[in-house]
Amino acid sequence: MKLETIIGLEIHVQLKTKSKMFCSCSNAGEYENPNTTICPICLGHPGVLPVPNKQAIEWSIMAGLALNCEIPNHSKFDRKHYFYPDLPKAYQISQFDEPIAVNGYLEILVAGEKRKIRIHRLHLEEDAAKLIHNKKGSFVDFNRGGTPLAEIVTEADIKSPEEAGEFLRELRLIMRYLEVSDADMEKGHLRCDANISLRPVHDKKLYPKTEVKNLNSFKAVEKALAYEIKRQTKIWEDTSSAPEEQGTRGWDENELKTVEQRTKEGSADYRYFPEPDIPELDMDKKWVERIKRTIPELPDALRARFQEQYGFKLLDAKIFSYDLELAQFTEEVISELQSWITSIDCESTSEEILERDKEKFAKLVSSWMLTNLLGLINGAGSAIEELKITAENMAELIAMVYTGKINKTNAQILLKEMFDNGGDASDILESKDLGSMADDGSLDEIIDSIIRTNPDQIEQYKAGKESVINFLVGIVMKKSKGKADAGAVLEILKKKLK
Repeated sequence: MKLETIIGLEIHVQLKTKSKMFCSCSNAGEYENPNTTICPICLGHPGVLPVPNKQAIEWSIMAGLALNCEIPNHSKFDRKHYFYPDLPKAYQISQFDEPIAVNGYLEILVAGEKRKIRIHRLHLEEDAAKLIHNKKGSFVDFNRGGTPLAEIVTEADIKSPEEAGEFLRELRLIMRYLEVSDADMEKGHLRCDANISLRPVHDKKLYPKTEVKNLNSFKAVEKALAYEIKRQTKIWEDTSSAPEEQGTRGWDENELKTVEQRTKEGSADYRYFPEPDIPELDMDKKWVERIKRTIPELPDALRARFQEQYGFKLLDAKIFSYDLELAQFTEEVISELQSWITSIDCESTSEEILERDKEKFAKLVSSWMLTNLLGLINGAGSAIEELKITAENMAELIAMVYTGKINKTNAQILLKEMFDNGGDASDILESKDLGSMADDGSLDEIIDSIIRTNPDQIEQYKAGKESVINFLVGIVMKKSKGKADAGAVLEILKKKLK
Protein backbone atom coordinates (compact mmCIF):
# COMPACT_ATOMS: atom_id res chain seq x y z
CA MET A 1 0.00 0.00 0.00
CA LYS A 2 1.41 3.38 -1.06
CA LEU A 3 0.73 6.02 1.57
CA GLU A 4 1.25 9.78 1.59
CA THR A 5 1.96 11.93 4.62
CA ILE A 6 -0.35 14.75 5.68
CA ILE A 7 1.15 17.21 8.19
CA GLY A 8 -0.18 20.43 9.70
CA LEU A 9 1.54 22.54 12.34
CA GLU A 10 0.26 24.58 15.27
CA ILE A 11 2.95 27.04 16.32
CA HIS A 12 2.98 29.37 19.33
CA VAL A 13 5.27 32.37 19.03
CA GLN A 14 5.98 34.20 22.30
CA LEU A 15 5.87 37.96 21.64
CA LYS A 16 8.55 39.99 23.43
CA THR A 17 6.39 42.94 24.45
CA LYS A 18 7.41 44.82 27.60
CA SER A 19 4.22 43.88 29.44
CA LYS A 20 1.89 40.89 29.40
CA MET A 21 -1.15 40.40 27.20
CA PHE A 22 -3.87 41.69 29.52
CA CYS A 23 -2.07 43.46 32.38
CA SER A 24 0.91 45.74 33.05
CA CYS A 25 3.14 43.06 34.62
CA SER A 26 6.63 42.65 33.16
CA ASN A 27 6.83 40.16 30.29
CA ALA A 28 10.40 39.21 31.30
CA GLY A 29 9.32 36.85 34.08
CA GLU A 30 11.36 33.96 32.69
CA TYR A 31 14.48 35.82 33.90
CA GLU A 32 13.06 36.62 37.37
CA ASN A 33 12.43 34.58 40.52
CA PRO A 34 9.23 32.48 40.40
CA ASN A 35 5.96 34.29 41.08
CA THR A 36 7.48 37.78 41.21
CA THR A 37 6.04 39.30 37.99
CA ILE A 38 2.38 38.67 38.79
CA CYS A 39 -0.77 40.55 39.79
CA PRO A 40 -4.44 39.81 40.53
CA ILE A 41 -5.15 39.72 36.77
CA CYS A 42 -2.42 37.10 36.18
CA LEU A 43 -3.81 35.05 39.03
CA GLY A 44 -7.43 35.30 37.92
CA HIS A 45 -8.77 36.94 41.07
CA PRO A 46 -12.52 37.68 41.12
CA GLY A 47 -13.59 41.07 39.78
CA VAL A 48 -10.42 41.90 37.84
CA LEU A 49 -10.70 43.18 34.25
CA PRO A 50 -8.22 42.37 31.44
CA VAL A 51 -6.98 45.20 29.20
CA PRO A 52 -5.55 44.13 25.78
CA ASN A 53 -1.94 44.99 24.96
CA LYS A 54 -2.04 47.24 21.87
CA GLN A 55 1.58 46.41 20.96
CA ALA A 56 0.78 42.68 20.92
CA ILE A 57 -2.19 43.27 18.61
CA GLU A 58 -0.09 45.42 16.24
CA TRP A 59 2.72 42.88 16.18
CA SER A 60 0.25 40.08 15.44
CA ILE A 61 -1.12 42.09 12.52
CA MET A 62 2.46 42.70 11.32
CA ALA A 63 3.27 38.99 11.59
CA GLY A 64 0.09 38.13 9.71
CA LEU A 65 0.95 40.54 6.90
CA ALA A 66 4.52 39.18 6.71
CA LEU A 67 2.96 35.72 6.24
CA ASN A 68 0.84 37.00 3.35
CA CYS A 69 -2.38 36.81 5.41
CA GLU A 70 -5.58 38.79 5.01
CA ILE A 71 -6.48 41.01 7.97
CA PRO A 72 -10.28 40.84 8.54
CA ASN A 73 -12.21 44.01 9.31
CA HIS A 74 -13.35 42.59 12.63
CA SER A 75 -11.85 40.41 15.38
CA LYS A 76 -12.65 39.47 18.96
CA PHE A 77 -11.42 37.53 21.98
CA ASP A 78 -13.03 34.36 23.38
CA ARG A 79 -12.83 32.21 26.48
CA LYS A 80 -11.40 28.72 26.01
CA HIS A 81 -12.35 26.61 29.04
CA TYR A 82 -10.26 23.85 30.56
CA PHE A 83 -9.26 23.02 34.10
CA TYR A 84 -5.55 22.61 34.86
CA PRO A 85 -3.23 23.92 37.62
CA ASP A 86 -1.42 26.27 35.20
CA LEU A 87 -4.65 28.17 34.43
CA PRO A 88 -6.07 29.82 37.58
CA LYS A 89 -9.18 31.26 35.85
CA ALA A 90 -10.06 27.77 34.49
CA TYR A 91 -10.25 29.42 31.08
CA GLN A 92 -7.74 30.94 28.67
CA ILE A 93 -8.43 34.19 26.82
CA SER A 94 -7.89 33.24 23.19
CA GLN A 95 -9.60 33.71 19.81
CA PHE A 96 -11.99 31.21 18.28
CA ASP A 97 -13.93 32.15 15.15
CA GLU A 98 -12.63 35.66 14.40
CA PRO A 99 -8.80 35.63 14.50
CA ILE A 100 -6.40 38.49 13.78
CA ALA A 101 -5.26 37.10 10.38
CA VAL A 102 -6.41 34.43 7.92
CA ASN A 103 -5.64 32.78 4.55
CA GLY A 104 -1.89 33.32 4.30
CA TYR A 105 1.04 31.31 2.98
CA LEU A 106 4.77 30.89 3.37
CA GLU A 107 7.07 29.70 0.60
CA ILE A 108 9.94 27.41 1.52
CA LEU A 109 12.75 25.80 -0.46
CA VAL A 110 13.27 22.05 0.04
CA ALA A 111 15.74 20.03 -2.06
CA GLY A 112 15.86 22.84 -4.62
CA GLU A 113 12.06 22.89 -5.02
CA LYS A 114 9.82 25.77 -3.92
CA ARG A 115 6.80 24.74 -1.85
CA LYS A 116 3.93 27.00 -0.81
CA ILE A 117 2.52 26.10 2.62
CA ARG A 118 -0.86 27.70 3.26
CA ILE A 119 -1.57 29.31 6.62
CA HIS A 120 -5.08 28.84 7.93
CA ARG A 121 -5.01 31.50 10.64
CA LEU A 122 -3.01 33.56 13.12
CA HIS A 123 -4.65 34.46 16.42
CA LEU A 124 -3.66 36.01 19.73
CA GLU A 125 -3.95 34.45 23.17
CA GLU A 126 -2.41 34.48 26.64
CA ASP A 127 0.07 31.84 27.77
CA ALA A 128 -0.55 29.57 30.75
CA ALA A 129 1.70 29.39 33.82
CA LYS A 130 4.68 27.03 34.06
CA LEU A 131 4.52 23.74 35.95
CA ILE A 132 7.70 22.61 37.72
CA HIS A 133 8.07 19.02 38.86
CA ASN A 134 10.89 17.77 41.10
CA LYS A 135 11.47 15.36 44.00
CA LYS A 136 9.84 17.76 46.48
CA GLY A 137 6.60 17.92 44.50
CA SER A 138 4.89 19.94 41.77
CA PHE A 139 4.91 23.73 41.72
CA VAL A 140 3.39 26.49 39.60
CA ASP A 141 5.32 29.58 38.48
CA PHE A 142 2.79 32.19 37.35
CA ASN A 143 5.44 34.54 35.88
CA ARG A 144 4.74 33.15 32.40
CA GLY A 145 0.95 33.31 32.83
CA GLY A 146 -0.47 36.04 30.61
CA THR A 147 2.47 36.25 28.19
CA PRO A 148 1.21 37.19 24.69
CA LEU A 149 1.28 34.33 22.18
CA ALA A 150 0.65 34.48 18.45
CA GLU A 151 -0.65 31.05 17.42
CA ILE A 152 -0.08 30.20 13.75
CA VAL A 153 -2.00 27.26 12.29
CA THR A 154 -1.03 25.87 8.88
CA GLU A 155 -3.19 23.94 6.47
CA ALA A 156 -2.33 20.25 6.10
CA ASP A 157 -0.01 21.03 3.17
CA ILE A 158 3.27 19.70 4.57
CA LYS A 159 4.37 16.41 3.01
CA SER A 160 7.50 15.40 4.93
CA PRO A 161 9.43 15.94 8.19
CA GLU A 162 12.05 17.90 6.20
CA GLU A 163 9.39 20.33 4.95
CA ALA A 164 8.09 20.79 8.50
CA GLY A 165 11.60 21.61 9.75
CA GLU A 166 12.27 24.05 6.92
CA PHE A 167 8.91 25.78 7.47
CA LEU A 168 9.74 26.30 11.15
CA ARG A 169 13.23 27.61 10.38
CA GLU A 170 11.83 30.12 7.88
CA LEU A 171 9.09 31.17 10.30
CA ARG A 172 11.66 31.72 13.05
CA LEU A 173 13.71 33.93 10.70
CA ILE A 174 10.68 36.05 9.83
CA MET A 175 9.79 36.59 13.49
CA ARG A 176 13.37 37.63 14.21
CA TYR A 177 13.48 39.99 11.21
CA LEU A 178 10.25 41.58 12.46
CA GLU A 179 11.82 41.78 15.96
CA VAL A 180 8.56 40.62 17.55
CA SER A 181 10.07 37.49 19.12
CA ASP A 182 13.42 35.82 19.77
CA ALA A 183 11.68 32.64 18.51
CA ASP A 184 14.13 30.37 20.33
CA MET A 185 12.64 26.84 20.48
CA GLU A 186 15.03 25.67 23.18
CA LYS A 187 13.83 28.49 25.47
CA GLY A 188 10.16 27.98 24.63
CA HIS A 189 9.78 31.24 22.68
CA LEU A 190 8.61 29.19 19.72
CA ARG A 191 6.62 26.03 20.46
CA CYS A 192 5.23 23.60 17.95
CA ASP A 193 2.61 20.85 17.97
CA ALA A 194 2.59 18.70 14.84
CA ASN A 195 -0.55 17.00 13.51
CA ILE A 196 0.14 14.02 11.29
CA SER A 197 -1.90 11.39 9.48
CA LEU A 198 -1.39 9.08 6.52
CA ARG A 199 -3.68 8.15 3.65
CA PRO A 200 -3.47 6.09 0.47
CA VAL A 201 -2.00 8.00 -2.47
CA HIS A 202 -4.77 9.66 -4.58
CA ASP A 203 -7.23 9.35 -1.68
CA LYS A 204 -8.72 12.76 -0.82
CA LYS A 205 -10.18 11.78 2.55
CA LEU A 206 -8.58 13.03 5.79
CA TYR A 207 -8.21 10.29 8.42
CA PRO A 208 -7.87 10.62 12.22
CA LYS A 209 -4.73 12.57 13.03
CA THR A 210 -2.22 12.31 15.83
CA GLU A 211 -1.00 15.48 17.55
CA VAL A 212 2.62 15.27 18.67
CA LYS A 213 3.64 17.52 21.59
CA ASN A 214 6.80 18.24 23.62
CA LEU A 215 8.83 19.25 20.57
CA ASN A 216 11.57 21.66 21.67
CA SER A 217 13.86 21.78 18.64
CA PHE A 218 13.68 21.58 14.86
CA LYS A 219 15.46 18.23 14.94
CA ALA A 220 12.93 16.93 17.49
CA VAL A 221 10.09 17.91 15.14
CA GLU A 222 11.72 16.09 12.22
CA LYS A 223 12.59 12.98 14.26
CA ALA A 224 9.14 12.76 15.88
CA LEU A 225 7.36 13.04 12.54
CA ALA A 226 9.67 10.44 10.98
CA TYR A 227 8.87 8.09 13.88
CA GLU A 228 5.13 8.72 13.50
CA ILE A 229 5.29 7.92 9.79
CA LYS A 230 6.80 4.50 10.62
CA ARG A 231 4.33 3.87 13.46
CA GLN A 232 1.25 4.81 11.48
CA THR A 233 2.46 2.98 8.37
CA LYS A 234 2.60 -0.21 10.44
CA ILE A 235 -0.99 0.36 11.64
CA TRP A 236 -2.13 0.74 8.02
CA GLU A 237 -0.23 -2.38 6.96
CA ASP A 238 -1.51 -4.46 9.89
CA THR A 239 -5.16 -3.35 9.76
CA SER A 240 -5.55 -1.94 6.21
CA SER A 241 -7.02 1.18 7.83
CA ALA A 242 -6.09 4.33 9.74
CA PRO A 243 -5.94 4.70 13.56
CA GLU A 244 -9.50 4.61 14.95
CA GLU A 245 -9.50 7.95 16.78
CA GLN A 246 -7.59 11.20 17.08
CA GLY A 247 -5.00 11.19 19.82
CA THR A 248 -2.19 13.16 21.45
CA ARG A 249 1.30 11.76 21.84
CA GLY A 250 4.42 13.19 23.42
CA TRP A 251 7.96 13.02 22.04
CA ASP A 252 10.41 11.15 24.28
CA GLU A 253 13.84 12.55 23.42
CA ASN A 254 15.68 9.83 25.35
CA GLU A 255 13.82 6.91 23.78
CA LEU A 256 13.49 8.65 20.39
CA LYS A 257 9.83 7.69 20.10
CA THR A 258 6.37 9.12 20.68
CA VAL A 259 4.31 7.96 23.66
CA GLU A 260 0.53 8.03 24.05
CA GLN A 261 -0.90 10.78 26.27
CA ARG A 262 -4.65 11.17 25.72
CA THR A 263 -7.40 11.30 23.14
CA LYS A 264 -7.64 14.56 21.24
CA GLU A 265 -10.28 17.11 22.25
CA GLY A 266 -12.51 18.90 19.79
CA SER A 267 -13.41 22.60 19.91
CA ALA A 268 -16.76 21.75 21.59
CA ASP A 269 -14.87 20.35 24.59
CA TYR A 270 -13.46 23.81 25.34
CA ARG A 271 -16.90 25.49 25.51
CA TYR A 272 -15.77 28.61 23.66
CA PHE A 273 -17.82 31.79 24.04
CA PRO A 274 -17.04 35.50 23.43
CA GLU A 275 -14.98 37.19 26.14
CA PRO A 276 -17.48 39.61 27.76
CA ASP A 277 -14.85 41.80 29.47
CA ILE A 278 -12.97 42.86 26.29
CA PRO A 279 -14.51 45.06 23.55
CA GLU A 280 -14.46 43.59 20.05
CA LEU A 281 -11.82 44.87 17.61
CA ASP A 282 -12.49 46.85 14.43
CA MET A 283 -9.41 46.75 12.20
CA ASP A 284 -9.17 50.24 10.71
CA LYS A 285 -7.67 49.97 7.20
CA LYS A 286 -5.42 53.02 7.69
CA TRP A 287 -4.10 51.49 10.90
CA VAL A 288 -3.34 48.19 9.14
CA GLU A 289 -1.64 50.03 6.25
CA ARG A 290 0.48 52.01 8.72
CA ILE A 291 1.61 48.74 10.33
CA LYS A 292 2.32 47.25 6.90
CA ARG A 293 4.71 50.10 6.07
CA THR A 294 6.84 49.22 9.12
CA ILE A 295 7.60 45.69 7.86
CA PRO A 296 11.34 45.45 7.06
CA GLU A 297 12.94 43.48 4.23
CA LEU A 298 12.17 39.81 4.93
CA PRO A 299 14.49 36.80 4.48
CA ASP A 300 13.20 35.73 1.06
CA ALA A 301 13.49 39.27 -0.32
CA LEU A 302 17.02 39.60 1.12
CA ARG A 303 18.08 36.34 -0.56
CA ALA A 304 16.66 37.47 -3.92
CA ARG A 305 18.41 40.85 -3.64
CA PHE A 306 21.75 39.33 -2.63
CA GLN A 307 21.64 37.11 -5.72
CA GLU A 308 20.61 39.92 -8.08
CA GLN A 309 22.63 42.81 -6.66
CA TYR A 310 25.84 41.06 -5.60
CA GLY A 311 25.83 37.87 -7.69
CA PHE A 312 25.82 35.45 -4.73
CA LYS A 313 24.66 31.88 -5.33
CA LEU A 314 21.34 30.86 -3.76
CA LEU A 315 23.00 28.70 -1.07
CA ASP A 316 25.32 31.54 -0.02
CA ALA A 317 22.45 34.06 -0.02
CA LYS A 318 20.46 31.65 2.15
CA ILE A 319 23.31 31.39 4.69
CA PHE A 320 23.58 35.20 4.80
CA SER A 321 19.83 35.43 5.46
CA TYR A 322 20.14 33.18 8.54
CA ASP A 323 22.13 35.93 10.33
CA LEU A 324 20.84 39.44 9.69
CA GLU A 325 23.81 41.01 11.51
CA LEU A 326 26.20 39.10 9.23
CA ALA A 327 24.22 40.12 6.14
CA GLN A 328 24.31 43.79 7.14
CA PHE A 329 28.03 43.64 7.94
CA THR A 330 28.70 42.00 4.55
CA GLU A 331 26.87 44.85 2.77
CA GLU A 332 29.06 47.35 4.64
CA VAL A 333 32.15 45.39 3.54
CA ILE A 334 31.01 45.43 -0.10
CA SER A 335 30.37 49.18 0.12
CA GLU A 336 33.89 49.74 1.51
CA LEU A 337 35.30 47.38 -1.12
CA GLN A 338 34.13 49.81 -3.81
CA SER A 339 36.52 52.41 -2.40
CA TRP A 340 39.50 50.03 -2.25
CA ILE A 341 39.27 48.64 -5.77
CA THR A 342 39.48 52.00 -7.54
CA SER A 343 43.26 51.60 -7.32
CA ILE A 344 43.04 48.49 -9.54
CA ASP A 345 41.80 50.14 -12.70
CA CYS A 346 42.09 53.91 -12.99
CA GLU A 347 40.13 53.86 -16.24
CA SER A 348 36.95 52.42 -14.62
CA THR A 349 34.76 53.35 -11.69
CA SER A 350 34.47 51.01 -8.72
CA GLU A 351 30.85 50.24 -9.71
CA GLU A 352 31.99 49.26 -13.23
CA ILE A 353 34.75 47.02 -11.84
CA LEU A 354 32.36 45.32 -9.40
CA GLU A 355 29.80 44.75 -12.16
CA ARG A 356 32.43 43.51 -14.63
CA ASP A 357 33.94 41.04 -12.16
CA LYS A 358 30.66 40.37 -10.33
CA GLU A 359 31.01 36.58 -10.23
CA LYS A 360 34.65 36.75 -9.07
CA PHE A 361 33.86 39.28 -6.33
CA ALA A 362 30.82 37.25 -5.22
CA LYS A 363 32.96 34.14 -4.78
CA LEU A 364 35.70 36.09 -3.02
CA VAL A 365 33.38 37.90 -0.61
CA SER A 366 31.28 34.82 0.22
CA SER A 367 34.45 32.75 0.78
CA TRP A 368 36.03 35.27 3.17
CA MET A 369 32.80 36.13 4.97
CA LEU A 370 31.08 32.74 5.20
CA THR A 371 34.06 30.39 5.41
CA ASN A 372 36.98 32.28 6.93
CA LEU A 373 35.40 35.00 9.08
CA LEU A 374 32.32 33.02 10.14
CA GLY A 375 34.59 30.06 10.94
CA LEU A 376 36.58 32.23 13.36
CA ILE A 377 33.39 33.65 14.93
CA ASN A 378 31.83 30.22 15.45
CA GLY A 379 35.11 28.77 16.69
CA ALA A 380 35.37 31.49 19.33
CA GLY A 381 31.69 31.24 20.25
CA SER A 382 31.29 34.98 19.64
CA ALA A 383 28.99 37.08 17.44
CA ILE A 384 29.23 39.69 14.68
CA GLU A 385 28.43 42.46 17.18
CA GLU A 386 31.60 41.58 19.12
CA LEU A 387 33.93 41.81 16.10
CA LYS A 388 37.11 43.83 16.45
CA ILE A 389 37.35 43.94 12.64
CA THR A 390 35.79 46.96 10.95
CA ALA A 391 34.03 46.70 7.59
CA GLU A 392 36.75 48.94 6.11
CA ASN A 393 39.58 46.64 7.24
CA MET A 394 37.73 43.51 6.08
CA ALA A 395 37.23 45.11 2.68
CA GLU A 396 40.91 46.08 2.54
CA LEU A 397 41.92 42.46 3.19
CA ILE A 398 39.63 41.17 0.43
CA ALA A 399 41.01 43.84 -1.96
CA MET A 400 44.56 42.69 -1.12
CA VAL A 401 43.66 39.10 -2.03
CA TYR A 402 41.93 40.26 -5.23
CA THR A 403 44.97 42.27 -6.37
CA GLY A 404 47.46 39.54 -5.39
CA LYS A 405 49.09 41.76 -2.76
CA ILE A 406 48.84 38.82 -0.36
CA ASN A 407 48.32 35.09 -0.93
CA LYS A 408 45.44 33.18 0.62
CA THR A 409 47.55 31.45 3.27
CA ASN A 410 49.03 34.66 4.62
CA ALA A 411 45.68 36.41 4.26
CA GLN A 412 44.23 33.88 6.71
CA ILE A 413 47.07 34.65 9.14
CA LEU A 414 46.33 38.36 8.75
CA LEU A 415 42.59 37.81 9.30
CA LYS A 416 43.25 35.84 12.49
CA GLU A 417 45.42 38.70 13.78
CA MET A 418 42.68 41.23 13.03
CA PHE A 419 40.08 38.96 14.63
CA ASP A 420 42.12 38.58 17.82
CA ASN A 421 43.46 42.11 18.19
CA GLY A 422 41.80 44.37 15.63
CA GLY A 423 44.04 46.74 13.70
CA ASP A 424 44.53 47.97 10.15
CA ALA A 425 45.07 45.30 7.49
CA SER A 426 47.90 47.14 5.71
CA ASP A 427 49.74 47.83 9.00
CA ILE A 428 49.61 44.13 9.96
CA LEU A 429 50.71 43.15 6.44
CA GLU A 430 53.80 45.33 6.79
CA SER A 431 54.65 44.61 10.42
CA LYS A 432 54.42 40.84 10.00
CA ASP A 433 55.92 40.85 6.48
CA LEU A 434 52.99 38.90 4.99
CA GLY A 435 52.89 40.50 1.53
CA SER A 436 53.32 38.48 -1.66
CA MET A 437 56.77 38.10 -3.23
CA ALA A 438 57.83 40.83 -5.59
CA ASP A 439 57.87 39.86 -9.26
CA ASP A 440 61.65 40.26 -9.56
CA GLY A 441 62.72 36.74 -10.44
CA SER A 442 63.45 35.70 -6.84
CA LEU A 443 60.71 33.03 -6.92
CA ASP A 444 62.29 31.46 -10.02
CA GLU A 445 65.63 31.38 -8.22
CA ILE A 446 64.13 29.59 -5.18
CA ILE A 447 62.41 27.00 -7.40
CA ASP A 448 65.57 26.35 -9.44
CA SER A 449 67.50 25.87 -6.19
CA ILE A 450 64.93 23.37 -4.89
CA ILE A 451 65.08 21.38 -8.15
CA ARG A 452 68.88 21.22 -7.96
CA THR A 453 68.99 20.12 -4.31
CA ASN A 454 66.27 17.44 -4.50
CA PRO A 455 67.36 15.14 -7.38
CA ASP A 456 65.78 12.00 -5.87
CA GLN A 457 62.33 13.58 -5.65
CA ILE A 458 62.68 14.96 -9.19
CA GLU A 459 63.43 11.47 -10.52
CA GLN A 460 60.45 10.03 -8.64
CA TYR A 461 58.17 12.68 -10.18
CA LYS A 462 59.48 11.99 -13.68
CA ALA A 463 58.96 8.27 -13.07
CA GLY A 464 55.24 8.94 -12.55
CA LYS A 465 54.90 9.60 -8.82
CA GLU A 466 53.06 12.91 -9.28
CA SER A 467 52.25 13.40 -5.59
CA VAL A 468 55.93 14.23 -4.98
CA ILE A 469 55.35 17.67 -6.49
CA ASN A 470 53.32 18.66 -3.41
CA PHE A 471 56.41 17.98 -1.29
CA LEU A 472 58.43 20.32 -3.54
CA VAL A 473 55.73 23.02 -3.37
CA GLY A 474 55.91 22.81 0.44
CA ILE A 475 59.67 23.39 0.42
CA VAL A 476 59.30 26.40 -1.89
CA MET A 477 56.61 27.88 0.38
CA LYS A 478 58.89 27.41 3.40
CA LYS A 479 61.83 29.05 1.63
CA SER A 480 59.68 31.99 0.57
CA LYS A 481 58.36 32.39 4.15
CA GLY A 482 54.84 31.73 2.91
CA LYS A 483 54.90 34.73 0.57
CA ALA A 484 54.73 32.80 -2.68
CA ASP A 485 51.41 31.85 -4.19
CA ALA A 486 51.10 28.07 -3.86
CA GLY A 487 49.04 27.78 -7.06
CA ALA A 488 51.63 29.77 -9.02
CA VAL A 489 54.47 27.68 -7.53
CA LEU A 490 52.75 24.47 -8.62
CA GLU A 491 52.33 25.70 -12.20
CA ILE A 492 55.95 26.93 -12.44
CA LEU A 493 57.28 23.61 -11.08
CA LYS A 494 55.22 21.61 -13.58
CA LYS A 495 56.57 23.71 -16.48
CA LYS A 496 60.17 23.47 -15.32
CA LEU A 497 59.98 19.72 -14.73
CA LYS A 498 58.70 19.10 -18.25
